[in-house]
Amino acid sequence: MNPQENAQDQRKLDEIRPIERGQALALLHAQALKNTLDGRFLEALSVCQQALTLDPDNADTLHLMGAVHLQAGRNELAVEWTSRAIHKQPKAEFLSTLGFALTGLGRHDDALKVLDKAVQLAPQSAQLWSQLGNACSASGRSEDALTCFAQAFALDPSNADAAYRCGHLYQGMQRHEEALAWLDRAVALRPDHVSTLMMRALVLKALKRRDDALADNFRAARLEPGNIEIANSQGAILEELGRFEEALQTYERALQIAPGDVRMITNRASTLVWLGRMDEALAAYRQVLAIAPDFADARWNLGTLQLLTGDFENGWRGREARWQIPGLRPNYPSLPGPMWDGTQPLDGKTILIWPDEGLGDTIHLARYLPMLAARGARVILVVQPILCPLLAGIEGLSQCVPQLAGMVLPPHDLHCAINSLPLAFGTRLDSIPNGPYLPPPAADRVQAWDDRLGPHDRLRVGLVWSGNPDHRNDRNRSTSLAAMSGILGVDARFFSLQKQLRPGDAETLRQTPAVIDLTDDLTDFAETAALLSCLDLVISVDTSVAHVAAAIGRPTWILLPHLPDYRWMFDRDDSPWYPSVRLFRQDARGDYAGAIDRVRAELAELAESFAERDAT
Repeated sequence: MNPQENAQDQRKLDEIRPIERGQALALLHAQALKNTLDGRFLEALSVCQQALTLDPDNADTLHLMGAVHLQAGRNELAVEWTSRAIHKQPKAEFLSTLGFALTGLGRHDDALKVLDKAVQLAPQSAQLWSQLGNACSASGRSEDALTCFAQAFALDPSNADAAYRCGHLYQGMQRHEEALAWLDRAVALRPDHVSTLMMRALVLKALKRRDDALADNFRAARLEPGNIEIANSQGAILEELGRFEEALQTYERALQIAPGDVRMITNRASTLVWLGRMDEALAAYRQVLAIAPDFADARWNLGTLQLLTGDFENGWRGREARWQIPGLRPNYPSLPGPMWDGTQPLDGKTILIWPDEGLGDTIHLARYLPMLAARGARVILVVQPILCPLLAGIEGLSQCVPQLAGMVLPPHDLHCAINSLPLAFGTRLDSIPNGPYLPPPAADRVQAWDDRLGPHDRLRVGLVWSGNPDHRNDRNRSTSLAAMSGILGVDARFFSLQKQLRPGDAETLRQTPAVIDLTDDLTDFAETAALLSCLDLVISVDTSVAHVAAAIGRPTWILLPHLPDYRWMFDRDDSPWYPSVRLFRQDARGDYAGAIDRVRAELAELAESFAERDAT
């Protein structure tokens, strides 16, 4: 067609009456939308081009071109066409489309600006508030996202997705009660929405409402029986409930659907450990690492099992996988200088040691500090403030610094996480530095406690029955004062060393005059060590107090769960780490009754021997 014919056609179009042109545009827009919904994007674009021939500056047509490109996944073109539409007429709908396109390009800050303008133009649009909430989430602005989703829900109480998003965000912030309230709303609106049920199960699990969490998982599994993510969550809750056979069956059913899923094989192996099937667990972990050599969870679990079974050489290396596991990754600062791995010379160097797990781990591994000094190092220990008075006097330690937020660290040449020291020293079962290594408590403090305890005419026994409730194995590790009450009939004086009392234990202690509670005056671990020095025996579950007692050489009896921490190993009643420790293990998972009966019998013999010795 020549230019003259083009001009004639344009004159004919210009002669169309405005009302007819509007009707034609509406028909073309409707056809373009239908084509888009049907996935026929080229045809939709062709229709849009026809509409632009009628009116090249029509904002709705320009926006429609952008919307078609957006649906076709061409975000750059969507931005270009929608921006032209907004330049003509800044409608909230146009800004919404532009926001989607910018988000698709990863331009989250630009999307936020556009969508903020959109909600200003249409503040009653729940859809726009939800879109702005999603953009805020993508930019890591969780609090702003919560505000947006809550506003969307206020404008539209049937908006189940907004309620779900609020629950999801609160769960990520570890604000579980608030998360549950929003997820309850979401489930009420969409009872069969699998993602909402799975998220609520996760929150209920965090709140230790395991039976309720399991009910949500079972419900989700009925809706999507082939979903291995549901199986993964379901198995984890069954494990926490001690229902290991059921957990194993859950994982094995999932592996029939996804035979090579390394997470599921790892979870199955973990359950086999709980069931005492160690050889099968070792084989399963090795199967995972053959498929995925860098899968950190399997390396960590295998390393822990190797330590439990005495394979220290491989076990210590496996535990280094904690640096790659989000739930286990130590809160270790970015420190200047290299991390010491045992090969670099230390003579004349300053090494900074940093705690990377709990209080008990720090006390347990402080035994390596004198060994660093023996290699010629100047040793600086950065440690939890409550431990400084206890550890500051360790042989060879140059400086003990309380670990504080925003602290300025002393200058140093090398650094090392305290839990990496056994690997760096190449610790084997026969080379554990196992003598008492904490400095003796101040004599005046020991004397003050001895005077306070009164006549030493009976055996003095300290008791600890529970640990940190946030410990991942606390459900199996801790017990109650009521459960330990069977030993109180022995002719001895009992002293509570239990700093954090749970509600039931607090009431039992008030009603148990046989146990004297002096813990209000245990202001730090140095004070605890002074009191422990006045006791003949400490009976404790696996807690930091047990480590203090053992590290100063006091006789210590430790009650252990059926599957203990790595350092206590399997099938022995002594400890290669502490000469003064005896171990009393559960006979069955979660059942301390047999172990406590054995403690009572041996304690009675010890008390009788003490009385006979005192009489002479």
